Amino acid sequence: MDTALQNSKADAAHRNTTLAGALSGRKVLMIVENLPVPFDRRVWQEARTLRAAGADVAIICPTGKGYTERYEHLDGIHIYRHPLPLDAGGALGYLLEYGTALVWETLLAWKILFRHGFDTLHGCNPPDLIFLIAWQFKLIGKRYIFDHHDINPELYEAKFNKRGFFWRLMCLFEWLTFKTADTVISTNESYKRIAIERGGKKAEDIFVVRSGPDLTRVKAVAPNPALKHGRKFLVGYVGVMGEQEGIDLLLEAARHMVHDLGRQDIQFALVGGGPSLASLQALSERLGLSDYVTFTGRAPDQTLFEVLSTADVCVNPDRVNPMNDKSTMNKILEYMAVGKPIVQFDVTEGRFSAQEASLYAKANDPVDFAAKIAELLADPERRARMGAFGRNRVETQMAWSYEVPKLIDAYKSV
Repeated sequence: MDTALQNSKADAAHRNTTLAGALSGRKVLMIVENLPVPFDRRVWQEARTLRAAGADVAIICPTGKGYTERYEHLDGIHIYRHPLPLDAGGALGYLLEYGTALVWETLLAWKILFRHGFDTLHGCNPPDLIFLIAWQFKLIGKRYIFDHHDINPELYEAKFNKRGFFWRLMCLFEWLTFKTADTVISTNESYKRIAIERGGKKAEDIFVVRSGPDLTRVKAVAPNPALKHGRKFLVGYVGVMGEQEGIDLLLEAARHMVHDLGRQDIQFALVGGGPSLASLQALSERLGLSDYVTFTGRAPDQTLFEVLSTADVCVNPDRVNPMNDKSTMNKILEYMAVGKPIVQFDVTEGRFSAQEASLYAKANDPVDFAAKIAELLADPERRARMGAFGRNRVETQMAWSYEVPKLIDAYKSV
């Protein structure tokens, strides 16, 4: 191990050690609606960090596959879960989902206040409606930290390809959220600019806390050759199976490689669940890819890390649009953490994260995306160099240990 890497690891360990007790006596309530905890890795990392710093932590979140218990006490953290309508779609579906969530979040927040107490409410979007919970408790002196995970106006436009009344409503909710927050946690510099320009926040009230991988959890395991189904190469994807993730573009790229270029030596493994999983599986079949694409659905960490560790190239097919251009994708950093070269479309935050660990295809062009994959598969030395660059960047700059002091500073600000 080189001296710079040893020093960076030692510095990170020292920073984390000195944070012990930094939040002693604080009581925190975190609210997240779109994923259960601990499946939501960012929220769980934040919660464990706050607990390690001495804070008492409770979380409100929905139930989900594998997380059905209404109350759990894990790693010293109280987790309260509530039911939600499944797979909301359309205005009425989202109204039902958000309305149900707000009722449960309100009831559970008051329950937690009287049972455990809290001085700080930490709201994680989407949606940008948790300010309605925060308003109730700010009246009695509680502080509100807004943890900005997604830019909802851009997310709405990406999902529905239009603006209109509901887009303007998203903008209003975002503005009210920023105005309610005492402190904002942004996941990258693009989100920080939005907090300043659209939210009217002062720079000193915004803390950039990236979603760096926890290297005690995200690490390479022994490859599993069976995942290649007898083929020479494996292309891996990990993430949500949704409309805005660009999986259809990845499947078009796979179709081009298999059927137009005659590349029958490549298997594609796609790990993750989501509302579009069934339709994407159907698309794969229509494109004649059933033998070449494996959908695992939502999978345990062992399967996820086996796919990443076996893959020769990892991909992020997120479409180029305002949402994806400004958002940091956790999958990119996880690919880098296990030392894998990446192919993605050229977006601002994706390029910032990966830098020389990735090749960048033309915007939303599946043929060029396929060409970039083929380019890497033909050059094992280049793949190794890019993978090593990514792993080193995570180890020395972007692992979760580097974000811990920033999270603590955000809490000290309130």
